[in-house]
Parts: sequence; structure tokens; C-alpha cells
Amino acid sequence: MSYVTDIPTASAEIARDHFLHRLSVETDCSDVAATLRGGEPDFVLLHVVGSPQAYERRHVPGALHLPHRDISAERMAQWPAGTLFVVYCAGPHCNGADRAALKLASLGMPVKIMIGGITGWQDEELPFASGKEPGVLHA
Repeated sequence: MSYVTDIPTASAEIARDHFLHRLSVETDCSDVAATLRGGEPDFVLLHVVGSPQAYERRHVPGALHLPHRDISAERMAQWPAGTLFVVYCAGPHCNGADRAALKLASLGMPVKIMIGGITGWQDEELPFASGKEPGVLHA
């Protein structure tokens, strides 16, 4: 026996349900980039941490800067009901995306976290945008 096999594996049904649940609340940098390159994302990408200056220095192309502390029912009313929000933060060491996702879900809004955040985006060697505007990810 090893540390890997000390605890028996879950049944295929339990494993399937677990991974389906995880994928229902998260996405990754590669999937977001592929969708952005397609030109018509079916979600709103939110950069939910940091100062406006940090956002201007570097953000995922297409992302709007909306810090999690500023998420409110009034603020989110500018989007149609049912809009999917994908949120990201600095990376695995940051819980800003979790805070934003909790707020959005508590407001009844569909949400997924882009796992990895800025760190994951950089690790995948994907290009960043800079400036006050969201920018575009080119194909």
C-alpha cells in the first residue's frame, strides 16, 4: 500500500459527479483564451482584484475591472439576467475570485472561476492587455 492507494478510489459514478460539479463552477485559462480568440464570448470576464493601476499594467484581454468589494446588486443590474460571469484574481495564492464568485452566486448570478488567475495565464504564456480598456485577445 502507498499513500496513493491507502484510501480506496471512489466509484465511477461518484467520481463523475465530483468532476462534473467542479467543472460547473470553474474553467481554465486555456478554455477562456480559446473562447476569447473566437471573438464572441458567451460570458463576461471580470478582473476582481487589485487597484485600477494594477489592472492598467496587466490584465487578461477582454476582462473588465470590477473588484469583488464593488460587486453589488445595483452594479450587476447593468447586465441581463442569466449572464454568466467568469472571475479571476492574481492566482492560486489569492482568494479574490472566490470572494467575487460567492457574491455573484449569492445575488443569483451564474458564475465560474478561471482557475490559475493571472499566474495561470502567464504560465500558459498567453498575452496580456494593458491600459484602462479591456483589450482584445487576437487569434
